[in-house]
Amino acid sequence: MRAIVYALIFYPGTLLFVIGCFVASLFSPAALRSTVRFWADFHHHLARLLGTRLSVEGEVPRGAYLVAIKHQSMFETLEMMRIARTPIVVLKRQLSQMPGFGWATRRYGVIPVDRQAGAKALREMLAAGKEAVATGRPVLIYPEGTRVKPGETPPLQAGFAGLYKALGLPVVPVAMDSGRFWGRNLPRGTGTVRFLIGEPIPAGLKRDEIEARVHAGINALELAPEPRA
Repeated sequence: MRAIVYALIFYPGTLLFVIGCFVASLFSPAALRSTVRFWADFHHHLARLLGTRLSVEGEVPRGAYLVAIKHQSMFETLEMMRIARTPIVVLKRQLSQMPGFGWATRRYGVIPVDRQAGAKALREMLAAGKEAVATGRPVLIYPEGTRVKPGETPPLQAGFAGLYKALGLPVVPVAMDSGRFWGRNLPRGTGTVRFLIGEPIPAGLKRDEIEARVHAGINALELAPEPRA
């Protein structure tokens, strides 16, 4: 029942916000970011109403950082818009090329990634990354590349290390455990989702070291004890 109520409210509401984002993008990137933040707030309060509480330990620093987060459900994709204050987002290149929506995402601020990237696509990604750094906003990436189930700790996608090197930014690892209460796109139980924001990891590390430290950081809750009630 909880999932049904969520779907009946969130998805029609999201359609309105998508239209609002497109309209806002016609005016200014700032107006678009404000609309995205309202959308994230809408989702946050709806999830809370349906029994999802939130515990955030630590804080994403202001300024240009690469924010690497664990990915278990749709919940964190919107919640991080609030926690990281409407960051630039690394997303699939195909989404940034969709008619209308793709134009709005580019106005908002994205770094498009193509997993089968050729030289041209790679140059476009690096150019978008440099533009992102110049804005002073954090850059959000899901370094595992896709959603994973609770307890799974796959290796990071190869593109993470390349982007880390190209951007030259410190990395803020974020562990979270939304998969305990959320399926892929819908809530399936009540409880407190934890976000554990780690200390920044400096730029300029070798690939093996940065991958090991980020992997440990985003999986910090996998072996952590449950918080006391």
